[in-house]
Amino acid sequence: MQKYQNRRAAGVMLAEALHGYQNRNDVIVMALPRGGVPVGYEVAKALHAPLDVYIVRKLGVPGHHELAMGAIAQGGLPIFNQEIIDQLQVSPAEVESVIASEQAELKRRAAVYRGTSPPPLLAGKTVILVDDGIATGATMKAAIVAIRQQQPKAIITAVPVADQTIQNSFQILVDAFVCPLLVEDLHAVGLWYDDFSQTEDAEVHELLTLSRQEN
Repeated sequence: MQKYQNRRAAGVMLAEALHGYQNRNDVIVMALPRGGVPVGYEVAKALHAPLDVYIVRKLGVPGHHELAMGAIAQGGLPIFNQEIIDQLQVSPAEVESVIASEQAELKRRAAVYRGTSPPPLLAGKTVILVDDGIATGATMKAAIVAIRQQQPKAIITAVPVADQTIQNSFQILVDAFVCPLLVEDLHAVGLWYDDFSQTEDAEVHELLTLSRQEN
């Protein structure tokens, strides 16, 4: 089965699947940092649309940070995986502590990526929400819930690769779900890229700046 060379190459492929949104003044591409930004940059460039970031943080289980017990998005309420919280007996105090820590990281990243510029207004917009892939979907769902509160015209989730078992759950949350590569056993998003090296804050800032100059 095909693999993507890197995130930028994946963005070029994803943009082809989104060509119907090209040259529309209501479209904005919102990328989930950090890995979604190189993908989103190529999508925005091909569609001639503005690019910005929508910052979402996973709420990791204390002591097992890779395991998500929920997620929180900028300007949104946290969403929880109650099953994980109950199963691992995470206390309300521990949950609150993780939320506070991740909210601080949300603010830090917003300052690094956007400086003093306010986030874009999404009311009445067709929002194309981009990441480098979806495994569990917790962070993407948090972003969708938070963006929905801003009353956009439509939300399109667009990713290069996803586990096919989650397609149905996303199709009821968004107006369109676009994914060129749906796989049976995803395991990890990085397995579907030849180069999945970490995207750094500096690259995110650079691509956002480049995109603003090009638009």
